[in-house]
Amino acid sequence: MLDESFVGRALPSSPQYQVGREKIREFATAVGESSPLCHDVAAARAAGHPDLVAPPTFPVVFTMPRIEVLLRDPDFGWRFEGTVHGDQKISFSRPIHAGDELVTTVHVQSLNTRAGTHMLTLRCVVVASDGQPVCETEALLLSQAES
Repeated sequence: MLDESFVGRALPSSPQYQVGREKIREFATAVGESSPLCHDVAAARAAGHPDLVAPPTFPVVFTMPRIEVLLRDPDFGWRFEGTVHGDQKISFSRPIHAGDELVTTVHVQSLNTRAGTHMLTLRCVVVASDGQPVCETEALLLSQAES
């Protein structure tokens, strides 16, 4: 049984995640991003960035492990097996760069059940170590309700 009292909660913030150059390069390669801004430090700096620029979907690397903490929490009651990612939105205050130290806070936005499917909306707020906003993500996750 899902605990609907989680709606409206913010989970404890993550430890700092340090964005690495090789992680950006590996992720960019994996998603087919060939921009030199993601692979070549000199090109990124020539374009006015302090270091490599992460592809737009890069936040999944450090937000999904935080989301999984909630989904596997027995007190929440989510059926993790069979979870489907239904939608994803990401808005940026600034690009993510190699060397950034980021902190993520997961907010439980909504939880609904329709036609035998649980629908969970989570918002992740990502800030730099100095507290400045970097990005926000919103994810819709689906799971079959217990019969």
